[in-house]
Amino acid sequence: MALAGLAALTGYVWSAHGPRPAVLLLLGGGLGLALFHSRFGFTSAWRQLVAVGNGTGLRAHALLLGTTATLFALIIGTGTGLFGSSPAPSAGPLGVALILGAFLFGIGMQLGGACASGTLFAVGSGQSTILLTLFGFIAGSVLYSWQWELVADLPALPPFVLADHIGWFGSWLVTLAVLGAVVLVTRLVQRRRTPPPVGAVPSATGPLRIVRGSWPLLAGAVVLAVLGAGVLLVSGGAWGITSAFNLWGAKFLQLIGLHPETWAFWQQPDQAAQLAGPVLADKNSLTDIGIMLGAAVAAAAAGAWKLHTGIRWNVAVAAILGGVLMGVGARLAGGCNIGAYLAGIASGSLHGWLWGAVALAGTWVGLRARTLFGLGNPRPTDSVC
Repeated sequence: MALAGLAALTGYVWSAHGPRPAVLLLLGGGLGLALFHSRFGFTSAWRQLVAVGNGTGLRAHALLLGTTATLFALIIGTGTGLFGSSPAPSAGPLGVALILGAFLFGIGMQLGGACASGTLFAVGSGQSTILLTLFGFIAGSVLYSWQWELVADLPALPPFVLADHIGWFGSWLVTLAVLGAVVLVTRLVQRRRTPPPVGAVPSATGPLRIVRGSWPLLAGAVVLAVLGAGVLLVSGGAWGITSAFNLWGAKFLQLIGLHPETWAFWQQPDQAAQLAGPVLADKNSLTDIGIMLGAAVAAAAAGAWKLHTGIRWNVAVAAILGGVLMGVGARLAGGCNIGAYLAGIASGSLHGWLWGAVALAGTWVGLRARTLFGLGNPRPTDSVC
């Protein structure tokens, strides 16, 4: 059913808005498949690193970031784009909003149980708890846009993109060198702390593993990098997620008779054009919807799609609160673990590295906040983490 839905929606988008939006929807579907099959996580990877020193997930991040940086350097450095697009790096200002937003996001992802990409693929695979996280995510995004004038002029330095100073080849070399240092540090930390290993995900064997089982984490990183580069090729911009949540929330408010278009945030030219346009022509909305449908297809093929019920109140409250913090944080920082962390670092932008470092600090606080809601964290004495 999910596959038929993805096919039908792709056909409609193609006929109504043209081939580029339809291709973006299909790329989102591929991202959802890869996220589900590899269980590629940002929240769990940082939780395992901070709680017990297991850097397996962060090393997978390094492969994703390095592969994406390589593809971005090739695409942007040569000006290669499809459908008439002109690829551009993702760069953000370096200021108070970035630091505050990344910190809030780091706390929120631990309370909510998923990051931006993880929220979408978990919802698509039937995890109803994360549906509450998505609700909070949208609510937090709307809260930000409603009160945008309070934070619109926070102090900031202009964006810093390595390629502007040392070219794309130099930017690529520096990025890979820093990622190599990150991998080395995680191995040293893991050797010193001797954490429990990451638990294996049940999987089919042989060729069926491609559609019915779990993929190696590193394979998932490479597939995600290729598909993310596809988004850049097709649209001219890097893969992003959370601006769509803001749009969905505003569209819902209009549907029930409210008028977010009168808010200062939505009266900015770019935002006004986004709100006036259809959701199925919005780049990030298309890939987000595709991720949920792709994850549903993957979960159904694996026989793992199940709508989970019986959510405990403490888990529900933490999920909603975590989502709100991520919604506000992502808008403050100009992106999430995908739009700021992945796209920023892959573009050679300093704001991506700063986002990652501050979000990791937020993770440390988030792990302690989890205990207030009775949520567990990995422990050195566990058999797996």
